[in-house]
Amino acid sequence: MQILNIAGYKFTPLTNLIDLKAHLEKICQNLDVIGTILLSEEGINLNLAGEEQNISKFKDLLLSLDQFNDMTFRESYSESKPFRKLKVKIKSEIITFKQKDSTPKGNRAPDISPKEMKQWLDENRDFTLLDTRNDYEMQFGTFKKAVGLDIQDFSELPSHLDKLPKEKPVVMFCTGGIRCEKAALNLLNNGFNEVKQLDGGILNYFKEVGGDHYEGECFVFDARVALDAKLKSNGTQQCETCFGPILNPKSSNEHTCPSCITN
Repeated sequence: MQILNIAGYKFTPLTNLIDLKAHLEKICQNLDVIGTILLSEEGINLNLAGEEQNISKFKDLLLSLDQFNDMTFRESYSESKPFRKLKVKIKSEIITFKQKDSTPKGNRAPDISPKEMKQWLDENRDFTLLDTRNDYEMQFGTFKKAVGLDIQDFSELPSHLDKLPKEKPVVMFCTGGIRCEKAALNLLNNGFNEVKQLDGGILNYFKEVGGDHYEGECFVFDARVALDAKLKSNGTQQCETCFGPILNPKSSNEHTCPSCITN
């Protein structure tokens, strides 16, 4: 039996968070759906897994709520649920960035579709392809032309913008798109002239155009660890010390990469 995994987010003003939390918990428990739902006054961010028919029912029930009726989801399949339990939490932000002027409220940077970004890369256009993810995520894989900011936490990104040329167009990406919603606004607020965000992130790029111009896998925040361009897990393991990939593990139970063992 295959498990359907979904990821989705929406920036939308939410109230009555305690009641909404209880409502979504009840839906998930009744459908045996597990994973994480984050709620805040700025919106919702979720990563869930369950049997396909139950995930379909969950989506129908969520979309029936006015504030979420146009949400979209990134989907992938696995042999088992990559989460241990259900967690529904109320947070100050659905993705922590700590920049008050960077929450989308009817204003956001323009998208670039996966097909258009592939075309830009095919044509070798002159632009900055910015990976907004953490350094250890990039170690699992990224676009060949991508530059990173050597950050250990997403909230560090604003303090590293001086590494980027402001006169050159910037196309940024992350796993599923949510980090770029805030990062793109932050760049625009700091004098960057042309900023675009990859629609749906790496996972949507894989779905729409495959793995062209990408090297390695895409790190995901669940037990699958990383997905390839076919949105499948190849059993890649993550080091418990540096959080990067364990290359050429000697056993399936190895939890530390060789360099961390040496150090």
